[in-house]
Amino acid sequence: MSEEKQIRAEAAAFRRLLSHLDSRKDVQNIDLMNLAGFCRNCLSKWYATAAADVDLNLSIDEAKELVYKMPYADWKQHYQTPINRSSLKK
Repeated sequence: MSEEKQIRAEAAAFRRLLSHLDSRKDVQNIDLMNLAGFCRNCLSKWYATAAADVDLNLSIDEAKELVYKMPYADWKQHYQTPINRSSLKK
């Protein structure tokens, strides 16, 4: 596989992941962290870091807006539920 095709496939898979997470707003970040060891905020940080690696200026807040498909504050207001102490890993 050529590097260009691999990059295109990886980008498509990432877009699919973001779309899937967008369709599952009921799944809280704490649930993702407990199950998979990463959450939407982690993806945002990885996105911003990867952008910087290719000389693309993308702030964490801009990356969060791309991952959450809206400003993070709006997502939290509409979809984040209060944390359940039993959800916290010990």
